[in-house]
Amino acid sequence: MIKIAILASGSGSNAENIIKYFSDDKNIEISYVLSNKKDAFVLERAKKLGIKSQVFTNKEMKEDTLFLDLLKREADFIVLAGFLLKVPGHIIAAFPNKIINIHPALLPKYGGKGMYGMNVHKAVKQNKESETGITIHFVNENYDEGAIIYQAKTKITTDDTPDDIAKKVHQLEYQHFPRVIKKTVEL
Repeated sequence: MIKIAILASGSGSNAENIIKYFSDDKNIEISYVLSNKKDAFVLERAKKLGIKSQVFTNKEMKEDTLFLDLLKREADFIVLAGFLLKVPGHIIAAFPNKIINIHPALLPKYGGKGMYGMNVHKAVKQNKESETGITIHFVNENYDEGAIIYQAKTKITTDDTPDDIAKKVHQLEYQHFPRVIKKTVEL
């Protein structure tokens, strides 16, 4: 059985979608949901879906061997689903090409520190892009620079607001992220 731990910082709609997608899978299980925010709604979603969850601090992630030990014990792969902290190098080294992130734009455009959520969609709108999308990639030491696994695109009209763009991108995330995770971890 391949075990996946999800790291998330917010609402957890992608995490819930992933958990439901794998709920009947015979080869893959979502073993844990970990959040750096004690009030993140993803923790409620995990509880409701019967998935173990835990809160941790940035300091614990960076310095505490107990956090890394937990990941090693509970996960073969790590999936970042709306996780806003930079993953430390010692965790990346312990999980080479086994940490998967989703970014709400077509990297290398609109990536890097501070480029997440509505910040990305506002920038896409401001620059009058005709398309945007999602990028699913491996995590390395730099924000949004790991090897690209998969990209999906959507058209943008001149009438689309940043909220409209966000809705289109969320649809791509829900449609593709679980499927690409499955394909990647089963390689």
